Amino acid sequence: MFVTSAYAEEATTAGTAVPVEGGHGGNTFPPFDPTTFSSQLVWLAITFGLFYLFLKKVAMPRIASILDVRSNRIAQDLDQAAKLKGEADTAVAAYEQELAEAKINANSIGQKARDEAKAEADAARKDVEAGLEKKLVEAEARIATIKASAMKDVGAVAETTATAILESLVGKADKGEVAAAVKAAR
Repeated sequence: MFVTSAYAEEATTAGTAVPVEGGHGGNTFPPFDPTTFSSQLVWLAITFGLFYLFLKKVAMPRIASILDVRSNRIAQDLDQAAKLKGEADTAVAAYEQELAEAKINANSIGQKARDEAKAEADAARKDVEAGLEKKLVEAEARIATIKASAMKDVGAVAETTATAILESLVGKADKGEVAAAVKAAR
């Protein structure tokens, strides 16, 4: 049976015939049609088998090789990272050792410089003290000389003064008696 609608007429005039019903037993969806179900299962099994073989022979080996390459690269990168970490740890340990040695060296240099400066200061202080002691002895000697000179002049001044006082009081004084009296008073 053919469709008798305007569309069907156009389709038949174009050289094609449009069936009225689905052609295979009514209005059922073709994959669910029980008459073609067994052939669909056969083609499904054939297609599945071919797809399985394609995956097994072509796709899976490629995927496996890619995964192997990636896992090898990751393993190499991890090994390289571990190696670099070990080198970095060694470098840090060497740096810390050198830093500790530098601190010890700096402390010893500082202590040596302090000791040398203290020794130089002590030597300079002793030199200054010796110079001051020498100047003190010289000053004491000068003072003693000046005192002796002053004391010597004091006797002459005392005699002159005593003579002048006696002459003004008594009128005349014996210089020998005045000298003996001044000498006795000292």
